[in-house]
Amino acid sequence: MKHIVLMAGLLAASGGILAQNPASPVAGRPVAAPVTGHVVDQATGEAVPAATVLFPDLRQVTATGADGTFRFTNLPRGRFLMQVRSLGYTTVARTVDTGSGQPLEVALSPAATEIGQVVVTGVSASTEMRRSPIPTTVVDRAQLNQTASTNVIDAIAHTPGLAQITTGVGISKPLIRGLGANRVITLNNGTRQEGQQWGDEHGIEIDEAAIDRAEIIKGPGSLLYGSDGLAGVVNFLAPDPVEEGKIIGSVATNYQTNNGLLGYSAMNAGNLNGLNWLARNSGKLAGNYQNPYDGRVFNSGFRELNGNGYVGLNKSWGYSHLTLSTFNQRVGLVEGDRDTVTGQFLKPVVRGNSGEITGEPQSADDLRTYALQVPRQQINHLRIGTENNFIFNQSRLTLNVSWQQNLRREFGNPADFNEESLFFQLRTLDYTLRYFLPEMQGWNTTLGTSGMQQRNVNKGVEFLIPAYRLLDGGVFAVTKKTFGPLDLSGGLRYDLRRIQADNLYLDAQERPVPAPRGEEKFPGFVSTFRNVSGSVGGAFSASEKLVLKANAARGFRAPNIAELGSNGIHEGTIRYEIGDPRLKAETSFQLDAGASYETQHVSLRADAFRNRIQNYIFPRRLAAAAGPDSLSAAGDPVFVYGQGDARLLGGEISVDIHPHPLDWLHFENSFSMVRATELNQPDSLRFLPFIPADRLQSEVRVNFRKAGTHLANLYARAGLEHTFAQGRFFSAFSTETRTPGYTLINAGLGADVVNQRAKTLFSIYLTGTNLFDVGYQSHLSRLKYAAFNPANGRNGVFNMGRNVSVKLLVPLAFK
Repeated sequence: MKHIVLMAGLLAASGGILAQNPASPVAGRPVAAPVTGHVVDQATGEAVPAATVLFPDLRQVTATGADGTFRFTNLPRGRFLMQVRSLGYTTVARTVDTGSGQPLEVALSPAATEIGQVVVTGVSASTEMRRSPIPTTVVDRAQLNQTASTNVIDAIAHTPGLAQITTGVGISKPLIRGLGANRVITLNNGTRQEGQQWGDEHGIEIDEAAIDRAEIIKGPGSLLYGSDGLAGVVNFLAPDPVEEGKIIGSVATNYQTNNGLLGYSAMNAGNLNGLNWLARNSGKLAGNYQNPYDGRVFNSGFRELNGNGYVGLNKSWGYSHLTLSTFNQRVGLVEGDRDTVTGQFLKPVVRGNSGEITGEPQSADDLRTYALQVPRQQINHLRIGTENNFIFNQSRLTLNVSWQQNLRREFGNPADFNEESLFFQLRTLDYTLRYFLPEMQGWNTTLGTSGMQQRNVNKGVEFLIPAYRLLDGGVFAVTKKTFGPLDLSGGLRYDLRRIQADNLYLDAQERPVPAPRGEEKFPGFVSTFRNVSGSVGGAFSASEKLVLKANAARGFRAPNIAELGSNGIHEGTIRYEIGDPRLKAETSFQLDAGASYETQHVSLRADAFRNRIQNYIFPRRLAAAAGPDSLSAAGDPVFVYGQGDARLLGGEISVDIHPHPLDWLHFENSFSMVRATELNQPDSLRFLPFIPADRLQSEVRVNFRKAGTHLANLYARAGLEHTFAQGRFFSAFSTETRTPGYTLINAGLGADVVNQRAKTLFSIYLTGTNLFDVGYQSHLSRLKYAAFNPANGRNGVFNMGRNVSVKLLVPLAFK
């Protein structure tokens, strides 16, 4: 409760600055004369209507009229980055002086490349992507609409360099260049998303429908975000504010054939006299998915009910928004136990009065249901925050503060369906403060601080990790300057993290008792980690077509609570886990080099990296004195967290062939690879666990901005995704096994249906994945290690088979 009171005080303070001191620099900020401009097609000179003109750092947006003109009346004076984009055109980004009073002329060229894309992640302020030395990929709303996904990570998983650890279709965790879990920071519109990130089978608590685009930083993000950014950052961004004077809305539905997924989303947003808002409600319901080897997979369904939005002011002094999101999910956990004769999945049931738990085979009819059984998870994540941006005469200040509560329950007792076996309550108060100094001789410098306070308590009847308190904070400075064709940037950061874990004693019935009575389950400990991280890099525009990039960065990650203190059965991972409070912090040194080449006919991008990590933490299966492995009393394999020195090498290459003047035709190809080893180890211990296999993706796509009288933005695509066999695996103690390669064929078709005035009535998207119903197992699927299936002689549970998705989006406008 004290966190809520503190956050309310911060909100009141930030919102009350202007009211209490109208003569302050913020309140006295001079308003620029109206900023006007004209957007045209570079090839024809014709006006481009409905183009989006956005100032990302000001959260101000408008759209061009039928004659291609636009107008802003409430912008502060200064130099700010402006982005102009329209579907089917190359995005244009430029820094403009809002006080010049001169009309802006923007010419868009037909293309579909990343030139002009603006990113806000991994840099201190909005930056044109080609000028940032950090490898970055953007997945926009148009791409998200054209995918068939079951969760937020699944929606972006085809990005080169990005993979996902999955536990069925409802749970996914991102991996960037072979590193995942707490090594990847997930941001929700720029603010850290803090759930129980230590679990591989703990999904990301963000509503897929609420995302406008995702920015993926492939490289250490510790400089701006602190510990846990060792591998990179995934920032899920909300839609841009609505144009002044408009109220809009939308209704979207989705149906998927494989698991009968039903989804919906309803949104309303507006901007009246600087008061802007957005409200969204969405939900999903999915049954058991199926594949050619397992049929329908028992207990693989899930359901979601989410709400999110914001309300705030956008004025000449900046903006202040109050945000709210609530994510609520129930998801079944697939154990994969089977009948030893028929291979049918077994449902745990209690027999008679003895309380004996046995397995009951599930028929095909039993599996055609949306009901969830045990084990299952229930996740409720509430986030309340404030986002503020104050513009001064030559500088600006941003302040983001949020309070989050994550409730994660796991139900695993067949005798008591509602017994909370594991129940974690995590509360987090986090903050980020950045001050953008006035430009000095071309140097743009930002000073900042960020951190969080956490408390996690156990409320279940079983205990996997100790209750703990975490205090984290860091200060940083970043700067950048342009020297002709060379853009340089870099910075330093100092971090301090303290984790205090509580001790726990249990009696003979495994109930908590005061110390030192009973048996010690968790020893109390205090761990403190300090570190300095930093980066330096540059982007060199050798010509208008060729850009060369290089970056060197030192990353840092403190061990998480599971790695330090776990001691118990983890239902979600089907293993008994043991932590070690003596673990040291991971530190990395990564070198990145890249090049991009853009012409009228081809776009080429290549990125390579080398990452050396000291004290790399990973779980390994324990060997027994007699036998191949060690088992707990419940029959689960025992894993203990250990450390070693690791090296990761790899990269991504992408080629998009779009022969001019056939700009509507694209042949896109990408290849990504990672080689990850632990140094000075025998062959069985040499390769790191859970490293993605090499992947090749090829797609032919056509795009037409206009197709007859009633169709716009028509697209059709067909693609191949080949994942190579993974023969580099952590084989010691049967921790991992080799994974065969596989090839999936995907396709899609969609368009906007418009009326005679070119107004969109609705948009439809038809997507097919794994069209030939290939039976396959991803190397990163946790279900790969489920029980043996005697019916077909195969181990584990396979991934989803053929799936067809239909999405319908209806835009709404209000007067």
